[in-house]
Amino acid sequence: MKKILLTVSVLVLTGASTLSAHAQDIQGDKTVGATKNALCIGCHGIQGYHTGFPEVHKVPKISGQGAGYIRAALHAYKAGERKHPSMRTLASSLSDQDIADLAAYYESTGRGVTLPATAAEGSAKAAELVTQGGCTSCHGPNFSKPIDPSYPKIAGQHADYLYVALRSYKTNDKPLIGRAHPIMGGVAKQFSNADLKVLADYVGSLPSELQTVQRGRVK
Repeated sequence: MKKILLTVSVLVLTGASTLSAHAQDIQGDKTVGATKNALCIGCHGIQGYHTGFPEVHKVPKISGQGAGYIRAALHAYKAGERKHPSMRTLASSLSDQDIADLAAYYESTGRGVTLPATAAEGSAKAAELVTQGGCTSCHGPNFSKPIDPSYPKIAGQHADYLYVALRSYKTNDKPLIGRAHPIMGGVAKQFSNADLKVLADYVGSLPSELQTVQRGRVK
């Protein structure tokens, strides 16, 4: 138990370190954020849209995602802690206020559904891997109530994206792929890619607040 509590404490501190104190203090405005997402909807506003570079997967659902996580992720792309050419270029063009506003907007556009308190059981293998990785200790018992605002809701996220994201935490030697996060890196490296695929498929199958909001045709 002490080991688990220590790990959780380290996770909280690590998640908070991505954002500067100044950035954390900025309040986002969802109404303003709705006017700043023109570059976002080109990928995240098309249902079923796949990206083909640097890896092929559906782009993640971000409507309904926690604002704290969106902010942390964008700052990580901006700092180069997450390697993804287009996302780094986009994030680098945003001010701290832009990031806060966009995060507030996307958090407000989730499905608004009532989720079960705990996730339905998957296969025996999935249950074994979830326990081994301690996934619910950070992402919540239903994978949609993370213990820290900078952690993502992952239930119902596209399984192929989850798989690519998990693999990226194991990657340290490629210029265009990889995520530098000591805790998630340690978790992901416990598993084979086949194990990560089982985890991603299970988590992606769960009910979710996340969705892709597709904009109507622009006249």
